[in-house]
Amino acid sequence: MEKATSKKSCCDSFGDFFKSSKFLIYLGHALSTWGDRMWNFAVAVFLVELYGNSLLLTAVYGLVVAGSVLLLGAIIGDWVDKNPRLRVAQTSLVVQNSAVILCGILLMVVFQYKEQLTSLYNGWLLTLCYIFVITIANIANLASTAMSITIQRDWVVVVAGEDRSGLADMNATVRIIDQLTNILAPMLVGQIMAFGSHFMGCGFISGWNLFSMCLEYFILWKVYQMTPALAIKAGQKEIVDQEMKQLNVQKELENGEVPAEGSQLMNEAVMAKSNIEKNPSCCYQITEPLRTLRSGWVAYYNQSIFLAGMALAFLYMTVLGFDCITTGYAYTQGLNGSILSLLMGASAVSGIAGTVAFTWVRKKCGLIRTGFMAGMVQLSCLMLCVASVFAPGSPFDLSVSPLQSMISQLLGDSTALPEAPTMTSLATTAAQGMLNISSMETEEVPYIESYLSVSLLFAGVIAARVGLWSFDLTVTQLIQENVAEAERGVINGVQNSMNYLLDLLHFIMVILAPNPEAFGLLVILSVSFVAMGHMMYFRFAFKNLGSRLFLCCSPEKKTDTDPPSHALSV
Repeated sequence: MEKATSKKSCCDSFGDFFKSSKFLIYLGHALSTWGDRMWNFAVAVFLVELYGNSLLLTAVYGLVVAGSVLLLGAIIGDWVDKNPRLRVAQTSLVVQNSAVILCGILLMVVFQYKEQLTSLYNGWLLTLCYIFVITIANIANLASTAMSITIQRDWVVVVAGEDRSGLADMNATVRIIDQLTNILAPMLVGQIMAFGSHFMGCGFISGWNLFSMCLEYFILWKVYQMTPALAIKAGQKEIVDQEMKQLNVQKELENGEVPAEGSQLMNEAVMAKSNIEKNPSCCYQITEPLRTLRSGWVAYYNQSIFLAGMALAFLYMTVLGFDCITTGYAYTQGLNGSILSLLMGASAVSGIAGTVAFTWVRKKCGLIRTGFMAGMVQLSCLMLCVASVFAPGSPFDLSVSPLQSMISQLLGDSTALPEAPTMTSLATTAAQGMLNISSMETEEVPYIESYLSVSLLFAGVIAARVGLWSFDLTVTQLIQENVAEAERGVINGVQNSMNYLLDLLHFIMVILAPNPEAFGLLVILSVSFVAMGHMMYFRFAFKNLGSRLFLCCSPEKKTDTDPPSHALSV
C-alpha cells in the first residue's frame, strides 16, 4: 500500500512538473533557442557561400548586428520596461520569427536564381538582395535580444518568485538548454545542407520558425495565464499612480479648491510634464531616443552591480572560444573537422558541468562567493592557454608582421614579402570545414611537428568553461535580484550593449593581428582582459562581503550569507 502511494505521489509530482509554468518556460526557451542556433550557424554559411567563399558579407553582417545592439540595447530594454509583459513577449516572438522566415525565403530565391540576378542591372539587383538579407536578419537579432531580456531576465524572476534557490535552478536549466542546442542545432542543419543543399537548409529553417512561432505563442499565453504576477508590472503601476495624481489635480481645480503651496508647486510640475508628454514638440520627439539611451547608461552606471556587469562584459574580449577565429587557427595546427566536433562536444559537457556546479556551490557558499571562486577557476585554467603560446609546436613569431607586407604592397615594392595566411582566410576554411564535419569528408591538414601547443590551448579553453558558465550565471542572478523591476529591461539592454562592445573590440584585435604567428599575442591579450574582468568582480565582492569573502561558510549562518536583494552597497 505504501509503495503504491509513493509511486502515485512520484507520478503526480512528475505530472505536476510537466504542467507547471517552469516546464513551459523551459519548453518555450528550448524551441526558441533551437531556432536561433540553427539560424545563427546557417546565415554565416549562407553569406560565405553567396559571396564566393569570402567572409566579406559575414563580416558586414557581424558589424551591423553588433553595432545595432550596441546603439539600441538601452532603447530596446526601455521598451521592454514600459509595455505589458505579454505584449512585449508576443511582439518580439512574431517579429523575430517572421523576419527569419522572410529572410529564409529571400535566400532561397537568391540561391535558385543567382545567375539571373547577377546579370540583371549589372549585378545591382543581387547587391540589393544582399542588403535586404542583412537588414532583415539584423531585425531578427534585435527582436531576439528583446525576447531574451523579456523571458530570461524578467519572466524567469517572476515565475521563481521569492525563492532564490529556485531562481538559481531555473537559470542553470536555461543555460543547460543553451549549451545543448548550441551543439545539436548546428549539427542538424549542417547535415541537411551537407547531404541536401543550401536551398533545402533555408526551407527547413523557415518551416521550423513558422511551426515554432505558433507553438511558442501559445506557450507564452499559457504561462501568462498560470502566473498572475506577470500581469503586474512596476513601471506600469507608477504610470497609473501618476495619472491618478493628474486626475486629482484636475478635480480640485474644477471644484474650486485651493491646494497647499507645496503641493501646488508639485502639481504644477506634474501637469507641465503631462502636457509635454501629451503634446510633444517635434524636437522633443526626435531627441527622445537619445535621452532614453543616455538615461539607460547612467542608470547602469549607478547600479550596485555595475562592477559585476562590467566584469562579465570583459570576458567577451577574448579569442579563447569556439568561434570562427579559433577554429580557423585550429585548422592551421593540423586539427580536422571531426576532431573539432569532438572538442566542441567536450566544451558543451564542460559548460554543463559549470552550470551544475553553480547551483551546488551557491547553496554552500552563497552567490557572491560563487562568482569569486568561478573566476579563480577560469583564470587558473586559462594559464594552460598562456603556456601553449610558448610550448613546442606554437607558431608564435612576432617578427612576421602583416603591416610590413601591407605597406610594401601599397608602395609597390617588388621585394614585398609573400602574403601570410590571415585569420580571415582561416575563418573561411573553418566555415567550409564545419559542413565537412556533418558529411564526414576526408580533409587534408598541414603537417605539424608537435601537437603540444594546440593541445594545451584547447585543454585550457575547455576546462575554463566550468568557471566561465558558473561566473555568467552568478552575474545573471545578481542582476536579476538587485535591479529594480521597473529597470530590468533597460539595465539588461545596456548589459547586452557592453557585451557586444567588448566583442567588437576582440574582432578589431584580430584585424590588427590577423596572422597565425600573432595568435599567441591574441591569447595573452585575451587572458589579460579576463583577468581585468575578474579583478573588477573581486572589488565588487570585497566591497559587499569584506573579509567574509574568504570564509566559505554554510548559508544557514545568517552572518555569512550574501546580502539580500536591493541591499548591495553602492
